[in-house]
Amino acid sequence: MSILVTGGTGFIGSHTSIELLKRGEDIVIVDNLSNSKIEMCDKIKMLSGKDFKFYKVDILDRENLEKVFKENEITEVIHFAGLKAVGESCEKPIEYYHNNVTGTLVLVDIMRKYNCKKIVFSSSATVYGDPASLPIKEDFPLSTTNPYGTTKLMIERILTDIQKSDNEWRVILLRYFNPIGAHESGEIGEEPNGIPNNLMPYINYVACGKLDHLNVYGNDYDTHDGTGVRDYIHVVDLALGHLKAVDKIRKMPGGTEAYNLGTGTGYSVLDIVKAFEKANNLKIKYEITSRRPGDIAACYADPTKAKEELGWVATRDLEQMCKDSWNYTKKYIK
Repeated sequence: MSILVTGGTGFIGSHTSIELLKRGEDIVIVDNLSNSKIEMCDKIKMLSGKDFKFYKVDILDRENLEKVFKENEITEVIHFAGLKAVGESCEKPIEYYHNNVTGTLVLVDIMRKYNCKKIVFSSSATVYGDPASLPIKEDFPLSTTNPYGTTKLMIERILTDIQKSDNEWRVILLRYFNPIGAHESGEIGEEPNGIPNNLMPYINYVACGKLDHLNVYGNDYDTHDGTGVRDYIHVVDLALGHLKAVDKIRKMPGGTEAYNLGTGTGYSVLDIVKAFEKANNLKIKYEITSRRPGDIAACYADPTKAKEELGWVATRDLEQMCKDSWNYTKKYIK
């Protein structure tokens, strides 16, 4: 019996796979390697001390995805696979809807066929849109400001509707805030293709000289320094949240539950720049530029429900996030 991890060689997927294997779970990873490299499999094995099956398969590829279910007894699915950049989604909405939504429909259709009805979904705080108040609770109204967020919300609704139609399904929606940091070994971290869309790898690329400066998108938001405020969470804390979700889904009688995975603290872009500089004794050159389409002023979690129902709390602080992130970058980003 195995947990299927879609997108398991990506940034969050790889860290979660390590923690699952360290705990003694059997996993099968499926990834099309569009935003990761095959070498990640060896690193996951090295850092966990365990082996696993890997399939280079796109979730849109029904025939080969079904082969994974035929060849393995899959009991739960952790679903990370998907395109994930807010800005790019505004430029390529068709690709985002097709990949994220259609891919999930293919996945759940095969899950139903093989009577695998437990899924932990990698959702996002973007499903809250531009919240009327902060911190954000799970029962807030849901809306979106960009196609990426809309794909996450559509998938949440699809999974909720599937569960309502068949009470054997158990669904957990994990709404991530902003994962940063890297594995404490410095062996795995965030390494996006091309110019980074997310703040921390962007700062790291400037720090190592790969990019000249950081573009800060807007300094006229209604925040303490005018730059966007987000809830940044260490990727290992986030990975451990998935283990708690697996424990929960195995005990659930049925139903759908959503959980915020965040620290509950908001930091601005410039707060992160200063924290990175202090933690690593470096200077980061930045320039203020215009706002990006789809971005909002502030977004941070109320993580109380995850603490009370999953027994999960983020424990790693901002300094640790900045140090671990740079530790990976200076080793591997050239």
